[in-house]
Amino acid sequence: MSTYRRVFLPGGTFFFTVTLADRRADTLVRHVDVLRRAYRTVQERLPFETIAICVLPDHLHALWRLPNGDGEYPRRWSLIKAGFSRSLPAAPSRSAPKVERREKGIWQRRYWEHTVRSDADLDRHIDYVHFNPVRHGLVPRVADWPHSSFHRYVSRGHLPPDWGGDMRDMPGTYGE
Repeated sequence: MSTYRRVFLPGGTFFFTVTLADRRADTLVRHVDVLRRAYRTVQERLPFETIAICVLPDHLHALWRLPNGDGEYPRRWSLIKAGFSRSLPAAPSRSAPKVERREKGIWQRRYWEHTVRSDADLDRHIDYVHFNPVRHGLVPRVADWPHSSFHRYVSRGHLPPDWGGDMRDMPGTYGE
C-alpha cells in the first residue's frame, strides 16, 4: 500500500477540492454563511490569500497563496472544517470510529490539493474554479452562480460579466 504525501511548499500556491461526506447533500450552500464565518475566522488567525473560490452544494474549490515561509495549509483546512461542523448537527449515519472521535461526519476526511507550478497552471485553475457550477449543470452561465469569486473578478475588471458564455445556447455540451 502506498502512502500519500502532500507537498508543503512555503509561500506556495495551491488548488484544493474539499468535499462533504454525503455527495448528495446541499449543506455547503444551505449554510454558506456559516462556512464564510469559519473561513474568515481561520483566514484572520492564519493568513492566506484566496485567489479564487467557488462553493457548490457538496464540495468547494479554492486557490490559495500562502505567506512566505508558511506551508501549513492542512492546519487551515482542519480549522475551517471544524469551525463549520461545530455549527451543524451531526450527520445521521456516522461510523462508530467517527462517533468515538466525536466527529460529526460532515466532511470527507481527505481533500485534493495540487501545487500550482506556473502562471498558465494558475490561469487554468482559476477558470476551472469559476466554470465549475456550469460543468455540474447547476446554472447555464457562470455569472448565475452566487457563491463564487467570479463576481469579484468581474467587479475588478479581470473578467467580462458574460465570461464562459451561456450554455442555454449550446444544449447538451456541459455537465460531467
